[in-house]
Amino acid sequence: MVIGLGGDGRGDDAAGLEVARRLRGSLPPSVVIVESAGDPAQLVEAWTGARLAVVIDAVSSGAPPGTVHRRTDVEGGPSWHGSSHSFGLADAADLGRALGRMPAQLIVIGIEGGDFTMGAPITPPVLSAIDATVEELEDRFRQDST
Repeated sequence: MVIGLGGDGRGDDAAGLEVARRLRGSLPPSVVIVESAGDPAQLVEAWTGARLAVVIDAVSSGAPPGTVHRRTDVEGGPSWHGSSHSFGLADAADLGRALGRMPAQLIVIGIEGGDFTMGAPITPPVLSAIDATVEELEDRFRQDST
């Protein structure tokens, strides 16, 4: 399962959504792709029963725009509290643990944003990171399906 988080129309905030959109049709049919604004209940519902859930979101940790962060937990940490969805993701993980509804494996990919202004386009460094993340996930899911 791949879950792209974000908000259209807020520049780099759409990074997770854009990764999910670009992966549609290029992954094996067994891989579910979800777009989300980050609602905790929706996230828990989406990943319940998944063997692997990869969540992609834009973050703002102070690293250069386009930096790609990877984590296998959402127990806090500054890089996950710069996103407009970080609390939703952290809350979803807490709720999922409490309800026994976590995926077997959770990977969080944060793409460092630079411009979250309303109406702004996605910036070039983030577009490059989106391309690289799409390629990485296509490779990973193709390997897992063989």
